[in-house]
Amino acid sequence: MMDRITVLGVGNILLRDEGVGVRVIEELKRKYTFPENVSLVDGGTQGLWLLATIQESDHLIVVDAVLGGGEPGSIYRLERADLPKGLRLKQSAHDSDLVEALNLCALLENGPKSVVVIGVEPLDITPFGLELSREIECRVDDMVNRVVNEVKKLGVTPQKN
Repeated sequence: MMDRITVLGVGNILLRDEGVGVRVIEELKRKYTFPENVSLVDGGTQGLWLLATIQESDHLIVVDAVLGGGEPGSIYRLERADLPKGLRLKQSAHDSDLVEALNLCALLENGPKSVVVIGVEPLDITPFGLELSREIECRVDDMVNRVVNEVKKLGVTPQKN
């Protein structure tokens, strides 16, 4: 049986660049077709409600806005061990919940074998704007490519549409 790979985009699309993870999932769906063992999931702001999705994954790739201290548009690759200090400070209802869900999976000993976060330093996370800032919008293709490369490292090559 093939490993189950989940690409999980999280964030609040109402907070501009905070929604970049969801926007990357939309681009991946538009540009690529993935085999059945790869799920592209718009996790939005579901937080702990994503626990079942995470538990069903052998490999989890999270796409999100990450406050890493770099210039807006800086792209980060974080692994599971980096998450408690690397994921965003609490800025919306779901922020700490993703890390809590991953920690709960570890405690239950039924989480993914690997977790990678592809994140981008946001420029604007102010409320009530659906569009990404220009600086972050121009990084979406780079993030899509990085996700595709992570999936390829796991032995899966998606087909371009």
